[in-house]
Amino acid sequence: MNHWLFKSEPSTWGWSDQVAKGDAGEEWDGVRNYQARNFMREMSVGDRGFFYHSQAEKAVVGIVEVIAEAHPDSTTDDDRWECVDIKAIEPVKTPVTLEMVKADPRLSEMALIRNSRLSVQPVTDEQWRIVCEMAGVLP
Repeated sequence: MNHWLFKSEPSTWGWSDQVAKGDAGEEWDGVRNYQARNFMREMSVGDRGFFYHSQAEKAVVGIVEVIAEAHPDSTTDDDRWECVDIKAIEPVKTPVTLEMVKADPRLSEMALIRNSRLSVQPVTDEQWRIVCEMAGVLP
């Protein structure tokens, strides 16, 4: 299983919106960055990810699971763009802020720090374990 981070502006699509979709989940649509799209092409059903609120909050707020592999993004007719479907698994007990991630030297190579604008990014197994510990959830 691989691990990922999905960033969203909570005013556009927040954790509560994702939770409201239940087991049916939702497309992670609207991504118009080739690198982020390519990461979604690498995802498999069952992969887990952090749900990250960008903008003011800047924090990991939940855990999601990939429930459908990459397929055409329904929000465009341009066949270059694909997306996966994800569902909410659980909220974190303690939101893990960007400042907390930056303060932990073990996370210095995390894409969230090195390429902060990327909306879909990989998370290593070690980073996953550390952030889960910080968040108070089981890895």
